[in-house]
Amino acid sequence: MIAVDTNILVYAHRRDSAWHQAAAPAVRSLAEGGTPWAIPWPCVHEFLAIVTNPRIYRPPTPVVVAVEQVDAWLRSPRVTLLGESPGYWDLLREIVVSRDVVGAKVHDARIATLARHHGVAELWSADRDFSRFPDIATRNPLVGA
Repeated sequence: MIAVDTNILVYAHRRDSAWHQAAAPAVRSLAEGGTPWAIPWPCVHEFLAIVTNPRIYRPPTPVVVAVEQVDAWLRSPRVTLLGESPGYWDLLREIVVSRDVVGAKVHDARIATLARHHGVAELWSADRDFSRFPDIATRNPLVGA
């Protein structure tokens, strides 16, 4: 299963992103393809927070449009939403302690933990910070695109 990080979702959605031309078909291939894929719940929340924020985008995505985008992804027959379940805390605790994860990096640890907890084979992200979590394979689907 492939999980998709927030930045790839944002780039796929925002036509004004420099990475839109690469990200949109990558996410579309997952949504319309036969491969199981996933979105961590924290990435849904962060996607909504980013694309609707007028300090980040001018104009921001209207909330109704942003919610419709999430709805469209969730209609994909092969998508799974990754959330916390029994055993998650033990894994998160192990990761933050063993990797000395503090501050804002805890959010990335949460995504990596959810991916690992749910058996994700690969996390798609343009964020190189995930390299600090070697237990989850990461790939930037925009490189070379």
